[in-house]
Amino acid sequence: MKRYAAAQVRTSRPAQAEQSNVARELVHPVDRHVGQQIRMRRMQSNVSLGDLGAGIGVSLQQVQKYESGKNRVSASMLYELANCLKIPVSRFFEGLPDPETTQGQQIITEIDEKIAYISTAEGRRLIDDVLLLSPRVRSRVVALVSSIVDEEMEEQK
Repeated sequence: MKRYAAAQVRTSRPAQAEQSNVARELVHPVDRHVGQQIRMRRMQSNVSLGDLGAGIGVSLQQVQKYESGKNRVSASMLYELANCLKIPVSRFFEGLPDPETTQGQQIITEIDEKIAYISTAEGRRLIDDVLLLSPRVRSRVVALVSSIVDEEMEEQK
């Protein structure tokens, strides 16, 4: 009987691990958005992961988990983050659509992708460089990029 019980445990552990992995991969879009807002606000304030962690009393790894959305941020921790970054708590929720709309999930995903890119070194460098251009040249750069995108879309069809 013990053998059977042990075999049962062995076969159920992979199933439990698989369920656990699936649960970890599913990050609520609002948690992801708030995490990306934390990252973006931290970078705008030129605060390192370690400094922010020290300022709110957690490790830099914990801040990384907050920023990725893997760990949810409690209301009290949002309050601490806002105080440390010297911003209102509401900033973490900017850009989220009204939950009553049916397009909410799609809009959140689009916003998350944009924030994720802006939060990268390449995204910040692109924005910084474009802002150095005159408004006239900036509009020409936008037109050029739009033209390239149009060509890429045509090639994909």
